[in-house]
Amino acid sequence: MTDMTAIITTPDGRLEPARLQRPVPGPSEVLIKAAAVGVNPVDWKTRRSGAAGSDPDHPMILGWDVAGEVVEAGFGVTRFAVGDRVFGMPRFPRRANCYAEYVVAGSREVARVPDGITDVEAGGFPLAALTAWQAVVDTLHISQGERILVHAASGGVGHLAVQIAAARGAEVWATASAKNHDLVRELGADHLIDYHVQRFEDVCTDMDAVLDLVGAGDYPTRSITSLKRGGRLVVIPSVADLPPAELLQSAGVSATKMLVEPDYASLETMARMLADGRLRVVIADTRPLEQVAELHAIGESGGPLGKLVAVIE
Repeated sequence: MTDMTAIITTPDGRLEPARLQRPVPGPSEVLIKAAAVGVNPVDWKTRRSGAAGSDPDHPMILGWDVAGEVVEAGFGVTRFAVGDRVFGMPRFPRRANCYAEYVVAGSREVARVPDGITDVEAGGFPLAALTAWQAVVDTLHISQGERILVHAASGGVGHLAVQIAAARGAEVWATASAKNHDLVRELGADHLIDYHVQRFEDVCTDMDAVLDLVGAGDYPTRSITSLKRGGRLVVIPSVADLPPAELLQSAGVSATKMLVEPDYASLETMARMLADGRLRVVIADTRPLEQVAELHAIGESGGPLGKLVAVIE
């Protein structure tokens, strides 16, 4: 078997290169020669969790975002041919092994990369964009004229959620550091709140919906104060707790957690929005795949503006 370079996670949480066998696509799967892979908070949270184990025959390979070229199609694949540029978020939350030169994905877990979109943009897009879409469109059901508050609006998911909500005709409120306000406003936010100096609930009230991408501390509970009766709250971080049921009932609002899942149809819809300029992915930093640990360090240091992407030469 032909081998490849991948970045494995050691049991003590380090990231290091290794030579491994190239994966083989099964029925309904494609083999992608990766050009760029997104680096997301779930990556460094998983690395720090100690989930890597110590089985040398099955080392943990992180990563759920991939963009590249189809080099082989398994039996039954009709959506793609060798040479097609694709991007996607395979298998989440199961292992996708995207920190590698070659990645296997289900053919219905990826979409074509629009012309004019770079590999880096495509590699940083799927997980954050699908999270934003499934929260704003599929769960909160944001519609024309509604008011939504997006927390962490300059982050990887947040800056896309702002654009999606704005594209649906919502009035968008956003929390972000003051240094990021100009860009978030350019992306479609109508009102900016510097969470360092303002309590968002003091200036942001009567919201139809809140998308909480922070989830830490008392953010979910404070977000209830910003909602009108009948309002909806979605809390994304998986470790976050929802406000107590009695508090939600008293305020007359609903709250739910959400886990993103692969969805080629939504990805194709957003690919068209990328192509015609209605969506834009902001890239905070890039590094070669062998230096992906540096991207983890940047992400863990807190709040890069946009997405982090590792590139494969």
